[in-house]
Amino acid sequence: MNNEEAGLFVKRYAAGTATPEEHADFEQWIYEQPLQEVQSLLDEYTLLLEQHPVWLPANRELLERMLRELDLQQPARIVLLPWWKRKRTLAAGVALLLAATGYALWHQTAFRKQSLMAAATIIPAGSSRATLQLADGTTIELDSAGAPGAIKPSHVLKIAAGLLQYDPQQQTANTVFNTLSTPRGGQYRLLLQDGTRVWLNAASSVRFPVAFNGNARTVEISGEAYFEVAPQVNKPFIVKAGAMQVNVLGTHFTVSAYSEENQVRTTLATGKVAVTAGNNTLQLSPGQQSVLPKGSDAFTLRTVDTEQEMAWKDGRFIFNGNIRDIMPQLERWYDIQVEYEGNISNQAFIGDISRNENLSEVLKILELTGNIHFRSVNRKIIVSP
Repeated sequence: MNNEEAGLFVKRYAAGTATPEEHADFEQWIYEQPLQEVQSLLDEYTLLLEQHPVWLPANRELLERMLRELDLQQPARIVLLPWWKRKRTLAAGVALLLAATGYALWHQTAFRKQSLMAAATIIPAGSSRATLQLADGTTIELDSAGAPGAIKPSHVLKIAAGLLQYDPQQQTANTVFNTLSTPRGGQYRLLLQDGTRVWLNAASSVRFPVAFNGNARTVEISGEAYFEVAPQVNKPFIVKAGAMQVNVLGTHFTVSAYSEENQVRTTLATGKVAVTAGNNTLQLSPGQQSVLPKGSDAFTLRTVDTEQEMAWKDGRFIFNGNIRDIMPQLERWYDIQVEYEGNISNQAFIGDISRNENLSEVLKILELTGNIHFRSVNRKIIVSP
């Protein structure tokens, strides 16, 4: 393909007469060109994709099969994005780019295969659910409506809409701890007495004082939590996760310390934090992540996409890894068990999916590569090539 042929293709695409083969040729050609030389053509094509995100074949039988297999009422529900448009918000809130799988390949192959996943009971997305344990051992079950039927503890200001808020005026003579825990398939938000905001991911917990006495504000977590720390210059905020400690004054960051994973990760969005393990201390800047292997006190430092690392608190999955990287997130959020059969590919998946989708919808999207398949037995998902 050359410049003239590329220009003609864009005109045919606008008219709705372009073929899948032409899509493939165009995207391969434009990928190989210096960006500054094809920017205007690329902008025109991208605008067309945004206006008409799904190419529909002229063959009525193929179109009906596409819609039947995806069980869609609106044909623009799923889009595989070209390489220069990694993410886009769609009307249905679902987008997925499958690395190494082109736009045309989707049209040519995705609908020739029948999904191997059994039409089992739909597994819904997780929701706002948690358990609050008071200092005396009493537990209160929380959900999106608050704590129906429970008596609100005196140091709690409000429990509503997935948020547990502590009284900022509360003071105690002695340090009294509460623990907020989420199950698999649950999440919850917490507003501490000092104004610090905490988002708790699925299968996680945070232990905290109802009022911060002394010279430091210390909490302990397991699983994953995102913090927006209220600044107090003379009273640092400390997060403990196993053998690691995070020291901050006022900043936004997340700590992931699941017991089943072999490392603890701390990711900084804004401000500065220092992580400590044993005699080693490492200071992070925004956009950096420290990684601490379990059983070690030696950190490694890397630059990451903070939007991806913290997407869960905003109700999104942002994937950038192979299927074994992705499935643990789905296990915790949908409260499922995952097993693997056969030689599973290390193919990379890059995409952005709403956490409000039913599990079956997420698995359908992942299956569109044709290189991975799922079948379900109750709450067990079996992954195979």
